[in-house]
Amino acid sequence: MIDLNKLYDYKRAFGFFSHQLVYPEKLNFHPREFDGVFAEDHPAYEAINQYWNNMHEISLSEIQEVYTSTFDFEKKTTLYMTYVKFQDKKERGQMLARLKVLYEMFGLEMPSSELSDFLPLMCEFIYAADWRGDERAEESMGLLLMVIEDGTYNLLQALEHIKSPYYHLILAIRETCKACLIKDENEVTLNG
Repeated sequence: MIDLNKLYDYKRAFGFFSHQLVYPEKLNFHPREFDGVFAEDHPAYEAINQYWNNMHEISLSEIQEVYTSTFDFEKKTTLYMTYVKFQDKKERGQMLARLKVLYEMFGLEMPSSELSDFLPLMCEFIYAADWRGDERAEESMGLLLMVIEDGTYNLLQALEHIKSPYYHLILAIRETCKACLIKDENEVTLNG
Protein backbone atom coordinates (compact mmCIF):
# COMPACT_ATOMS: atom_id res chain seq x y z
CA MET A 1 0.00 0.00 0.00
CA ILE A 2 1.04 3.58 -0.63
CA ASP A 3 1.20 6.35 1.95
CA LEU A 4 -0.33 9.07 -0.22
CA ASN A 5 0.42 11.78 2.34
CA LYS A 6 4.10 10.92 2.36
CA LEU A 7 4.15 10.75 -1.44
CA TYR A 8 2.56 14.21 -1.49
CA ASP A 9 5.21 15.49 0.93
CA TYR A 10 7.88 14.35 -1.54
CA LYS A 11 6.30 16.01 -4.61
CA ARG A 12 9.10 18.59 -4.89
CA ALA A 13 11.67 15.80 -4.86
CA PHE A 14 9.94 14.16 -7.81
CA GLY A 15 9.97 17.50 -9.62
CA PHE A 16 13.72 17.67 -9.02
CA PHE A 17 14.18 14.07 -10.23
CA SER A 18 12.26 14.87 -13.40
CA HIS A 19 14.40 17.91 -14.19
CA GLN A 20 17.61 15.95 -13.60
CA LEU A 21 16.54 13.13 -15.90
CA VAL A 22 15.96 15.21 -19.02
CA TYR A 23 18.75 16.31 -21.35
CA PRO A 24 21.06 18.40 -19.15
CA GLU A 25 20.99 22.18 -19.46
CA LYS A 26 22.89 24.71 -17.38
CA LEU A 27 19.77 25.70 -15.39
CA ASN A 28 19.23 22.09 -14.24
CA PHE A 29 22.35 22.42 -12.10
CA HIS A 30 21.71 25.87 -10.66
CA PRO A 31 21.66 25.81 -6.84
CA ARG A 32 18.02 26.98 -6.72
CA GLU A 33 17.02 23.67 -8.36
CA PHE A 34 18.40 21.84 -5.34
CA ASP A 35 18.13 24.22 -2.39
CA GLY A 36 15.35 23.39 0.04
CA VAL A 37 14.10 20.29 -1.78
CA PHE A 38 15.77 17.68 0.42
CA ALA A 39 15.76 18.06 4.19
CA GLU A 40 18.28 16.07 6.21
CA ASP A 41 15.54 13.62 7.21
CA HIS A 42 14.55 12.91 3.59
CA PRO A 43 15.12 9.20 2.86
CA ALA A 44 17.25 10.05 -0.19
CA TYR A 45 19.26 12.85 1.42
CA GLU A 46 22.65 11.11 1.30
CA ALA A 47 22.22 9.68 -2.19
CA ILE A 48 20.99 12.95 -3.67
CA ASN A 49 23.79 14.95 -2.07
CA GLN A 50 26.31 12.50 -3.52
CA TYR A 51 24.69 12.86 -6.96
CA TRP A 52 24.67 16.67 -6.74
CA ASN A 53 28.32 16.79 -5.65
CA ASN A 54 29.38 14.32 -8.38
CA MET A 55 27.66 16.39 -11.06
CA HIS A 56 29.33 19.58 -9.94
CA GLU A 57 32.75 17.98 -10.32
CA ILE A 58 32.37 17.67 -14.10
CA SER A 59 31.57 20.21 -16.81
CA LEU A 60 28.17 20.64 -18.44
CA SER A 61 29.48 19.30 -21.75
CA GLU A 62 30.77 16.19 -19.93
CA ILE A 63 27.39 15.76 -18.21
CA GLN A 64 25.65 16.03 -21.59
CA GLU A 65 28.00 13.47 -23.09
CA VAL A 66 27.45 11.08 -20.17
CA TYR A 67 23.67 11.55 -20.38
CA THR A 68 23.57 10.83 -24.12
CA SER A 69 25.90 7.83 -24.01
CA THR A 70 24.12 6.40 -20.96
CA PHE A 71 20.43 6.93 -21.64
CA ASP A 72 20.17 7.29 -25.41
CA PHE A 73 22.38 4.49 -26.71
CA GLU A 74 22.29 1.71 -24.14
CA LYS A 75 19.32 -0.65 -23.79
CA LYS A 76 20.26 -1.62 -20.23
CA THR A 77 20.25 2.01 -19.09
CA THR A 78 17.14 3.24 -20.85
CA LEU A 79 14.80 5.67 -19.09
CA TYR A 80 11.79 3.74 -20.45
CA MET A 81 10.76 1.79 -17.37
CA THR A 82 9.00 -1.13 -19.05
CA TYR A 83 11.47 -1.67 -21.90
CA VAL A 84 13.98 -3.93 -20.16
CA LYS A 85 11.25 -6.21 -18.81
CA PHE A 86 8.96 -6.38 -21.85
CA GLN A 87 11.00 -4.93 -24.75
CA ASP A 88 8.50 -4.81 -27.62
CA LYS A 89 6.11 -7.48 -26.37
CA LYS A 90 2.35 -7.04 -26.18
CA GLU A 91 2.49 -6.65 -22.39
CA ARG A 92 4.53 -3.48 -22.77
CA GLY A 93 1.91 -1.96 -25.05
CA GLN A 94 -0.78 -2.80 -22.50
CA MET A 95 1.21 -1.20 -19.67
CA LEU A 96 1.91 1.91 -21.76
CA ALA A 97 -1.82 2.22 -22.42
CA ARG A 98 -2.66 1.82 -18.71
CA LEU A 99 -0.16 4.52 -17.77
CA LYS A 100 -1.51 6.87 -20.43
CA VAL A 101 -5.06 6.41 -19.14
CA LEU A 102 -3.81 7.00 -15.57
CA TYR A 103 -2.21 10.31 -16.57
CA GLU A 104 -5.32 11.44 -18.43
CA MET A 105 -7.53 10.47 -15.47
CA PHE A 106 -5.67 13.03 -13.37
CA GLY A 107 -5.60 15.73 -16.03
CA LEU A 108 -2.16 15.28 -17.59
CA GLU A 109 -2.11 15.49 -21.34
CA MET A 110 0.56 13.17 -22.70
CA PRO A 111 3.05 14.68 -25.14
CA SER A 112 2.51 12.86 -28.43
CA SER A 113 6.26 12.45 -28.86
CA GLU A 114 6.75 10.58 -25.57
CA LEU A 115 5.91 7.12 -24.27
CA SER A 116 4.09 6.89 -20.94
CA ASP A 117 6.83 4.86 -19.22
CA PHE A 118 9.51 7.56 -19.64
CA LEU A 119 10.91 8.04 -16.13
CA PRO A 120 11.16 11.86 -16.26
CA LEU A 121 7.50 12.00 -17.33
CA MET A 122 6.48 9.65 -14.51
CA CYS A 123 8.32 11.79 -11.95
CA GLU A 124 6.82 14.96 -13.42
CA PHE A 125 3.35 13.44 -13.11
CA ILE A 126 3.84 12.73 -9.39
CA TYR A 127 5.07 16.30 -8.98
CA ALA A 128 2.44 18.12 -11.04
CA ALA A 129 -0.77 16.09 -10.90
CA ASP A 130 -3.52 16.84 -8.40
CA TRP A 131 -4.29 13.36 -7.10
CA ARG A 132 -4.91 14.01 -3.42
CA GLY A 133 -8.43 13.25 -2.29
CA ASP A 134 -9.20 11.20 -5.39
CA GLU A 135 -10.54 7.72 -4.59
CA ARG A 136 -8.55 6.30 -7.52
CA ALA A 137 -5.26 7.71 -6.24
CA GLU A 138 -4.06 4.81 -4.10
CA GLU A 139 -4.43 2.20 -6.83
CA SER A 140 -3.15 4.56 -9.53
CA MET A 141 -0.13 5.80 -7.63
CA GLY A 142 0.56 2.23 -6.52
CA LEU A 143 0.74 1.16 -10.17
CA LEU A 144 2.99 4.09 -11.01
CA LEU A 145 5.41 3.42 -8.13
CA MET A 146 5.44 -0.29 -8.99
CA VAL A 147 6.49 0.48 -12.57
CA ILE A 148 9.15 2.93 -11.34
CA GLU A 149 10.47 0.44 -8.77
CA ASP A 150 10.52 -2.41 -11.27
CA GLY A 151 12.17 -0.36 -14.02
CA THR A 152 14.77 1.32 -11.84
CA TYR A 153 15.92 -1.96 -10.28
CA ASN A 154 17.84 -3.09 -13.39
CA LEU A 155 18.70 0.49 -14.29
CA LEU A 156 20.40 1.02 -10.93
CA GLN A 157 22.47 -2.15 -11.31
CA ALA A 158 23.53 -1.21 -14.84
CA LEU A 159 24.50 2.32 -13.73
CA GLU A 160 26.52 0.93 -10.85
CA HIS A 161 28.32 -1.42 -13.24
CA ILE A 162 29.41 1.44 -15.51
CA LYS A 163 30.13 3.75 -12.53
CA SER A 164 27.72 6.38 -13.82
CA PRO A 165 27.26 9.66 -11.96
CA TYR A 166 23.51 9.06 -12.43
CA TYR A 167 23.66 6.03 -10.11
CA HIS A 168 22.97 8.11 -7.00
CA LEU A 169 20.05 9.93 -8.66
CA ILE A 170 18.31 6.64 -9.46
CA LEU A 171 19.14 5.37 -5.96
CA ALA A 172 17.51 8.52 -4.55
CA ILE A 173 14.35 7.88 -6.59
CA ARG A 174 14.18 4.30 -5.34
CA GLU A 175 14.71 5.35 -1.71
CA THR A 176 12.01 8.01 -2.01
CA CYS A 177 9.54 5.53 -3.51
CA LYS A 178 10.37 2.94 -0.84
CA ALA A 179 9.69 5.51 1.91
CA CYS A 180 6.16 5.94 0.53
CA LEU A 181 5.24 2.29 1.02
CA ILE A 182 3.23 1.27 4.05
CA LYS A 183 4.68 -1.86 5.58
CA ASP A 184 2.19 -4.62 6.23
CA GLU A 185 2.33 -5.59 9.92
CA ASN A 186 1.71 -9.22 8.95
CA GLU A 187 4.50 -9.25 6.37
CA VAL A 188 7.07 -11.97 6.97
CA THR A 189 10.64 -10.80 6.61
CA LEU A 190 13.76 -12.86 6.07
CA ASN A 191 15.36 -11.40 9.18
CA GLY A 192 12.49 -12.51 11.36
